[in-house]
Amino acid sequence: MNDLVFYTNPQSRGRIAHWMLEELGEPYETVWLEFGAAMKNADYLAVNPLGKVPALKHGAALVTETAAICAYLADRFPEKNLLPAINHPARADYFRWLFFAAGPLEQALTARALGWQVPEGKNGFVGFGSYEAAIDAVEKALLPGPYICGEQFTAADVYVGSQLGWGMMFGTIDKRPLFEDYVARIYARPAALQAIRLNEAYLQQRQA
Repeated sequence: MNDLVFYTNPQSRGRIAHWMLEELGEPYETVWLEFGAAMKNADYLAVNPLGKVPALKHGAALVTETAAICAYLADRFPEKNLLPAINHPARADYFRWLFFAAGPLEQALTARALGWQVPEGKNGFVGFGSYEAAIDAVEKALLPGPYICGEQFTAADVYVGSQLGWGMMFGTIDKRPLFEDYVARIYARPAALQAIRLNEAYLQQRQA
């Protein structure tokens, strides 16, 4: 039995955490769940009370929320070098942009997807301020490159890159050249490609 048990659906944010697991290169068990009853039964609600995926069990530990799963795995397996060293200045960038993408950026993208506008003069009431401000902040952070923390690829790139990739695919993020170059570079990683293959293979199997 694997210590890492991963609950996901191929049409969810679980793809982000799946990529992170592939970056680790550690054995894990995948539990594919369908939307609806499978995520709302008592057994799974004991894992995630919201009845959503992804979720991760690691021995006695239980983690939900995609950014938290990425952060947990990077921290739990430091030898994989998926976060800056504890005394390195880039450690601050790592936490800053991982949680910026999970908070203000995601709020901005959700608001845009739902056609919701911040009422005039109320920008201070929302964490992202405005859609333009959130997107510009990410672009500025990526300018030094090649990754969000500089020279080191980290779990923050898994999350930030996925947000940008999905956003450009679904039209909630403008296809700026810097974003396209960044996403193409990190999506070419073997772990990212393997996660895509696994999810697409499950989708094909389910539809057969």
